[in-house]
Amino acid sequence: MAAEQAARVPAELTSRPRWVRFSSRKVPLRVDGRFAAVNDPSSWSDFDTVVTSAVGEGVGFVLTSHDRFVVVDLDHAVEGGRMLPWARRIVDALPATYMERGRSGTGLHLWFRGEVPAGRRIRKNNVAVEVYSDRRYIIIGDRVPGTPLELAELPDAAGVIASLV
Repeated sequence: MAAEQAARVPAELTSRPRWVRFSSRKVPLRVDGRFAAVNDPSSWSDFDTVVTSAVGEGVGFVLTSHDRFVVVDLDHAVEGGRMLPWARRIVDALPATYMERGRSGTGLHLWFRGEVPAGRRIRKNNVAVEVYSDRRYIIIGDRVPGTPLELAELPDAAGVIASLV
């Protein structure tokens, strides 16, 4: 199972010990079932340990500023299996990168290398987009077919996203 899961997640992520499980209420968990914290590396595990654990509902990745990973979270971006026009406009304007469907099936996570000084929620025109790079964990969903297994560069993620919303 770990090898199968690893084939669907970029090696840039699976190679780092920043993995947690999560509960049905989306609370991060250690592999022993105790609570994990996004600011406590001792509560995280390596990828293989987390994907073989039966604790909780699935796996998540903890974002830290040291790694320079940025996640653009598009909530309610998919309806009836199709990307909504506002989301398509954002995705098409960004460099091709690893993208996954969120756990709900209606959201999208776009993963980049870059920087965001502080997490941001950008809301305009009835569209809300979140951009995170530190002290958050992201539940790993299903890779969107045809997207790369690599992370593209997006140096000023918050500024770029704000200009697109």
